[in-house]
Amino acid sequence: MTPEEEEAIRREFEAARSAGHDSQPVQEEPPTFELNEFSRIRHVVGVISGKGGVGKSLVTGILARELARTGAKVGILDADITGPSIPRMFGMADEKARGVANLIVPARTAGGMRVMSANLVLEHEDDPVLWRGPILAGAIRQFWAETYWEVLDYLLVDMPPGTGDVALTVFQSLPIDGVVIVSSPQDLVQMVVGKAVNMAKMMDVPIYGLVENMGYLECPHCGERIEPYGPSRLEATAAHYGLRALGQLPIDARFATICDKGTAETDLPDGLLPDAIAAITKG
Repeated sequence: MTPEEEEAIRREFEAARSAGHDSQPVQEEPPTFELNEFSRIRHVVGVISGKGGVGKSLVTGILARELARTGAKVGILDADITGPSIPRMFGMADEKARGVANLIVPARTAGGMRVMSANLVLEHEDDPVLWRGPILAGAIRQFWAETYWEVLDYLLVDMPPGTGDVALTVFQSLPIDGVVIVSSPQDLVQMVVGKAVNMAKMMDVPIYGLVENMGYLECPHCGERIEPYGPSRLEATAAHYGLRALGQLPIDARFATICDKGTAETDLPDGLLPDAIAAITKG
């Protein structure tokens, strides 16, 4: 760069400073989404992961089902707006949410759990959701503040993977009591767990603990336990980040079949993730 070019750039900076362009923008407080007067939710639990493909929605469905088995009134807010899967897991692929007055009435599972998801307002479940950040945040606001949840003991929020706009909106605008982090044994996922942990800490959101999915499989012939991704890293990862290890789920073809059939509420094995349920119910 010649001296003349440097001088021209310096003059541009000085002109911008004189016009006030170098001042930092005012940081506005994130909005808090107020629940409507017809709904009351006692506890809000987020289920998060650092990346996709680790079974976060499966864990959400298991936790919701197990909490409902305790007699609690449970709902699921499917915050994975662009990749919703909760309705299909619970046999609601052809159902739609409906509007009454100014509120959205969520669909209900056969057992009475309330579910709100983008797929319940789309014409077809395979329609793509091509929305940008502000519209996604608006959808979360409607799914929370403008939905007739009635009275719930627990609302499970199935978060999208990663630490993007929707996760920030949920953390900043909903009264999250705590989160369950889902991982799998691969080295890459263990590194990404740290991102989810640090995000929750930055947002001052408590962490119930860590669930490891796809940790092992059992040979259908001899019952031998096989670890296709190597030894479990659940305890080591939990200890590294100062978290509670909340349990491990196997690779089980039955889980996929049950979710594809939409019978997660009735056909998943009973008693899955008892430590996670204990952590959530004890706070």
